[in-house]
Amino acid sequence: MTFNIFRESLTDSDPPKGLTLLIQALWQDAKGNWEQAHNLAQQESSRDGSWVHAYLHRKEEDIGNASYWYSRAGKPVSKLSLDEEWEEIVKALLE
Repeated sequence: MTFNIFRESLTDSDPPKGLTLLIQALWQDAKGNWEQAHNLAQQESSRDGSWVHAYLHRKEEDIGNASYWYSRAGKPVSKLSLDEEWEEIVKALLE
């Protein structure tokens, strides 16, 4: 799936079939379902899962918790806007 197709799917009421947990999490986040996004991200213990988890805690302005998850992801705390970071993560995970 391309980034543009993924972004277009945000007009739908349900996520596309076959998405990974983390892409589902980012889809839910973009739809305003932070809690559902967080629940999905928590199910993935990889570095990418930690990155999505970090982004979600940064979004809720829990910088201490976000910093912990960025560390687990092996990434510095993002200085991008939330929208830019969301896009960066989606594009990385769709590759």
